[in-house]
Amino acid sequence: MTAPSSPDLPASVRPGPLRPLADTSVATIVAGFVAMMTGYTSSLVLMFQAGQAAHLTPEQISSWIWSLSIGMGVTTIGLSLWFRAPTVIAWSTPGAALLISSLPHVPYAEAIGAYIVCALLLTAVGLTGWFDTLMKRIPGGIAAALLAGILFEIGIEIFHAAQVQTPLVLTMFFAYLLLKRAVPRYAIVGTLVVGVAAAATLGLLDFSHFRVAVAKPVFTMPAFSVQAIVSIGIPLFVVAMASQNVPGIAVLRADGYNTPSSPLIATTGLASLVLAPFGSHGINLAAITAAICTGPHAHEDRNKRYMAAVWCGIFYLIAGTFGATIAALFAAFPQALVVSIAALALFGSIMSGLTNAMQNPSEREAALVTFMVTASGLTLLSIGAAFWGLVAGVLTQVILNARRA
Repeated sequence: MTAPSSPDLPASVRPGPLRPLADTSVATIVAGFVAMMTGYTSSLVLMFQAGQAAHLTPEQISSWIWSLSIGMGVTTIGLSLWFRAPTVIAWSTPGAALLISSLPHVPYAEAIGAYIVCALLLTAVGLTGWFDTLMKRIPGGIAAALLAGILFEIGIEIFHAAQVQTPLVLTMFFAYLLLKRAVPRYAIVGTLVVGVAAAATLGLLDFSHFRVAVAKPVFTMPAFSVQAIVSIGIPLFVVAMASQNVPGIAVLRADGYNTPSSPLIATTGLASLVLAPFGSHGINLAAITAAICTGPHAHEDRNKRYMAAVWCGIFYLIAGTFGATIAALFAAFPQALVVSIAALALFGSIMSGLTNAMQNPSEREAALVTFMVTASGLTLLSIGAAFWGLVAGVLTQVILNARRA
């Protein structure tokens, strides 16, 4: 089977022969699973918290998770196969955090209307193509530093977890080092197996609350109000662009994928538009979870890492089908195991980001500022550190270049 090619695409991103089975390996499957697991465990609780604060029914919350999962799964699989690049789509974690405070103050139907407005804005940005123009102007060193800064906060979580679950984390860490030396290709796979076995031995696995339940989508007729658009729709759009799409493209660029960003933004916008009536607050490009699929742990061959994202999308679809069951499943695993395996899977991407950030002497100071601000976790105006790190790095680069001129 050969995918259609487009003369409008650069040669570096023009699709080649589609061979998903041949390009699949144990590493790609595990990377996809770890990426999915990391995405869900990092912010699923935020949606439950927002839904409960807004007095949504369990069916509406389940539909919310279903719509996001189906949207992420379909777009992740479709875009990754089309562009042969590990294009991971995720929901907006900062957006979910924003809804905790804003969703309870507007009727649910008006919130759905605000989601639609946000989706329309995202679609317009993608279709106009201005996002591609913006990304081409960001220096490579700053983009690499942005990636390293985003991932650094997740990477150090393994050492924070070591303070809480010392035996489990140390077992996983040393297992990773030994496997990395002996069989580097399967280091993450082996570490995950060792981690689960260690958690079981230590009595840290708890399946007492696990139950299987198939999600059923709940349609809500949207309504529109200025209050909901101003308090939810526009902030969601800003957060999605600044905290998700910009770093998401930076992750792809830093790992050598020149996939055009406009089709990606437009596709996520259209998918968000279709799924909004079922509760989806919007899907965007992933950054942290994407890096798990774009790094060397996903596959030694960069051209085959797209299958890690495809498997991530498959796991998204499975998780979405069973809705709220996924929360109970992840609750069975200790948090220390989840954050540790995610951190270890990101080591390669962090090293790559730091190396590329410091390659160009004329960009080193700007890259350092970008990395430090992004890694700091700074949040201003409900916009995350990734955006402010990018702003700080670009301003530093402009000022230093002007001084030298």
